[in-house]
Amino acid sequence: MRIACLGECMIELSGSPLERRFGGDTLNTALYLARLLSSEPEPVAYISALGDDPLSRDMLARWREEGLDTERVAVRPGELPGLYLVELDPDGERRFFYWRDNSAARRHFATVEDFTPWLDRRRTDALYLSGISLALFPGQRREAFLDALEGFRAEGGQLWYDNNFRPALWHAAEARAAQERMLAMTDIALLTLDDECQLHGLRDAARVARNALDSGCGEVVVKRGAEPCLLAGPDHWLEVPAQSVPRVVDTCAAGDAFAAAYLASRIQGLDERHAAENGHRLAATVIGHFGAIIPRGSMPGIDPGG
Repeated sequence: MRIACLGECMIELSGSPLERRFGGDTLNTALYLARLLSSEPEPVAYISALGDDPLSRDMLARWREEGLDTERVAVRPGELPGLYLVELDPDGERRFFYWRDNSAARRHFATVEDFTPWLDRRRTDALYLSGISLALFPGQRREAFLDALEGFRAEGGQLWYDNNFRPALWHAAEARAAQERMLAMTDIALLTLDDECQLHGLRDAARVARNALDSGCGEVVVKRGAEPCLLAGPDHWLEVPAQSVPRVVDTCAAGDAFAAAYLASRIQGLDERHAAENGHRLAATVIGHFGAIIPRGSMPGIDPGG
């Protein structure tokens, strides 16, 4: 299966003393997907933009080392990647500070006219993106991109969507409108309850799932942190407990990791319950490490279940 993930990766500063890493929601998922699906014949692709500076070149080299296809990462001369700083409280919960308004990805998404290379069905069977991905587009370009996604889906492409909502990137009203269109054509939605609460004031996972299904979404996962996730679809409705963690170090990328393991499991033919169990397992491993990307040697594999 030819998978592409679309969004922005940035330089990450975290720790004390500060350490430099990289991360971004869809990049985190793409990289974990690439690790989990390394035996598959087609590499996972990432669609984004970077500058031509040493930091951007270093990120590209590291993505390629992980097996990602970077042919659709645009290089914009003279521009730079975005930057974010992470502060952690004693429980591992994070607070973000961003410097991304003039990032190469933000500028690229604001000006790209032709989405064909991104959505070419000869190269892409499934596209994964998030609310953050959509927020990178200014209004008219976002509508044009959503139109292009409808065409991609009409041609048989699959769409996978994570609602990641960041108020610093756009107004809630814009996000609600974009998500409404997105869910109507989404095959698998991975929705975080806290984000739905910010967007719609909804605190009930069952209602979140029902709304997504009624919008046209085929399969829904509602993530609730340490609480059981809710899985919903036309023929299933169940909860799957999260995996206990001895010590939470850093919650960065927990949801992104869950998404990667869930999707990799579904690609490999596992049912929703086993997919969610694998998602919880990887998320639990990730939050036991600092930074969005854990060492390859710490990765749990996909458990096929009993």
